[in-house]
This record gives sequence, structure tokens and C-alpha cells, in this order.
Amino acid sequence: MRHFGHIPSATRTGLFHSEPAEFTADSPARTLATALGATLYSPATRPRLADDIRKQAARGVVSMVLCLEDSISDADVEAGETNLVRQFADLAAGAEADARTDAGTAVGVPLLFIRVRDPRQITDLVARLGETVRLLSGFVLPKFTETRGRAFLEALTQAERTSGRRLFAMPVLESPELLHLETRAETLAGIASITDKYRDRVLALRLGVTDFCSAYGLRRSPDMTAYDVKIVANVIADVVNVLGRSDGTGFTVTGPVWEYFRPGERMFKPQLRRSPFLEGSAEDLRTALIEHDLDGLLREIELDRANGLLGKTCIHPTHVVPVHALSVVSHEEWSDAQDILRPEQGGGGVLRSAYTNKMNEVKPHRAWAERILLRAEVFGVAKEDVGFVDLLTAGLAG
Repeated sequence: MRHFGHIPSATRTGLFHSEPAEFTADSPARTLATALGATLYSPATRPRLADDIRKQAARGVVSMVLCLEDSISDADVEAGETNLVRQFADLAAGAEADARTDAGTAVGVPLLFIRVRDPRQITDLVARLGETVRLLSGFVLPKFTETRGRAFLEALTQAERTSGRRLFAMPVLESPELLHLETRAETLAGIASITDKYRDRVLALRLGVTDFCSAYGLRRSPDMTAYDVKIVANVIADVVNVLGRSDGTGFTVTGPVWEYFRPGERMFKPQLRRSPFLEGSAEDLRTALIEHDLDGLLREIELDRANGLLGKTCIHPTHVVPVHALSVVSHEEWSDAQDILRPEQGGGGVLRSAYTNKMNEVKPHRAWAERILLRAEVFGVAKEDVGFVDLLTAGLAG
């Protein structure tokens, strides 16, 4: 699979200075953590889930979570588990059929994760999936703390041993202990300890901002990002501070879900700047984005990246392409990163950007540059004259 692999090769050639690289579910963990992109959630009870997965893969989705937790009722859990086993069998059969067809028309399976409610489900589902477990990349672990998380991670380790399949964990940080100021530091320290112990199994950490808001009876509007809700922004900052460091101790932390609302009365003027949208039909695209309240999503994605988050939880397919379009590395970012990481700059120093608009200080900017080049590998580098609107338009056209 590859990002923007759903668009024609000729279109990619026109957009990218360096095209996104291919990767598989067996690629290194660091690559997969960066490549998650827009992780699309779906209830595990959907009757045509296998078809839904294949359809979304054909539209550019590369990671999905099949949810047995908050998205379904307590009464539907058993049915959801049974449905997952059946749908994985259908997916496996489809993959085998694809293997017998022209490779150019085959539709791959994205990285698939199951969000469970309790540790027992991990070992039970892996046993019930049988050989179709090869299509599973791991599990999403809800309301993760050191105490609660240990049992999940032990179950994951046991499931790996019995299945012979590498399985990753994606803990969700959403517990009240993390939100409440008086218990936050202790909770973060505990999460850091248990995730470090199982570092090889933890692919990324996900933020449960909806649960954070729920603890205070809050719900942000389409005109507000998570960073406008200060109590939430403070938690995000502390999570990145402790768990997102670039010194080798940190993890990929993904951006919070964007909750989709039907348009009501807009309290603020649209946040999208008009200038990038004035050519050709771009103004129509801008209007469509605003009508669907995606201008707030775009702003939040930018703030995610500025605050050290990568990728995003998504609950609607229309959110996927904007997340991926904004994940492509600009030619300017790539140029700066290349300059900073040149071998002859190993001793440090200050460079003028090749774009002559900023200072590149080699030692302080090194970690940033390394992250940029890793993102460039999986999302590609845009050509100098290609911007977000071009990438978005191509991604939507497919």
C-alpha cells in the first residue's frame, strides 16, 4: 500500500517531487507509526464491513479501527465479535481472489486494528480469527493507564505467541485520571513506565479528546479546535511533554478525533484564507469545505502538527483526504531538512534556508529534520509549485 496510491500514476508524477513510498503491514514500526495517517473508525457490527473496508482502501484509507467499544451498545458486543470473525474471513477470501487477478486492479487491505473493551477479547478474538489473523495489525486499548494497561499488554503478548503474528498496541489516553490535574503527573509517569516496558509492541498513542470533554460536560463546536478548549489543550501539551519526546524515549502521538456536525449558525467568519483558493475551480472547493465544516478540521490538523502530533483519528470518510493532503511534506520543508542533515553539517552551525526566508540552525533543528524526512518517505514531497489545494483535489478525484 502507499499514500495517494488510489490516484493515477500520471497524476502522482505531476504532484510529487518525490512520490510516497510503498509499505506493508510488515514494515518497520517507525514507518507504520508515521504512515497511519487518517485512521478511520468503524463499528464492528456493520453487516458489510469487509466491503466497507475494501471500498475505503480503494479511496486512499491505509489504516482502520474496527470498534467493539464506545461505538456499539453493550448488548451488541457478542454480535460484533462474531461479525468480525466472519468479515475477516470474507476479507481473506477477497484478498485471495485479488491475488489471482491483474495486480493493477487488485484492492489491498489497509492496516486493521480492533478496539476491544477488555483484555480477554484480545486472546479470544485472535484464536477465533485463526489464519485470517494475518490481516490484523493489532489492537486499540481504551482508557489506558498503567494499571489497566498492563493486563491488555500481557494479553497482546500472549496472543502474539499463540498466533505467530506481530501485533501492535495503540493505547488510547482518555481516562479521568489523566485529565484531572491532581492525578495527571502520576498517571503520565505510570503510562510512560508501562509503555516503555512494552516499547516494541506500542505503535502509537491515541488521544481520547471526546472523553476529556465529557468529564466536564463540554463539546466543541465546528468553529473550535481541540486547542481552543484550554482544559483539553493543557492535557495534550502534557502528554506530548512526557510521551512525545524526540530523544528516543517518546512515541508517535496521534491527533484527536474531529467530530462532524451539520452546519448551524456560524459564530465566526470562515477560517480558511481565500488566497490559495482563487485559481480555477478552487473557490468552489473552498466553499464546499466550509459548508461541510471542514475548515475547522484543516486548522486543527495544522495545530496538531505544530504541537507534536502526527496522524488523526477520523470517524467520517470525508476527513481522510484532507488529513493526508496536509501530511505531504512541502518542497520547502524537504529542502530545509536536507540541508540540516547534510553530513558536512555534523558539527552544527547556522545556515540560510535555500528559500532565503529563514534560519536553519543545525543542532536544534536536527530532530525536526529527521521527522520531516520520515514523513516525506511515506507521504511524499510535493513539487515546488504544488500546494494543499492541488493535493486535496487530486485525492478527492481519486
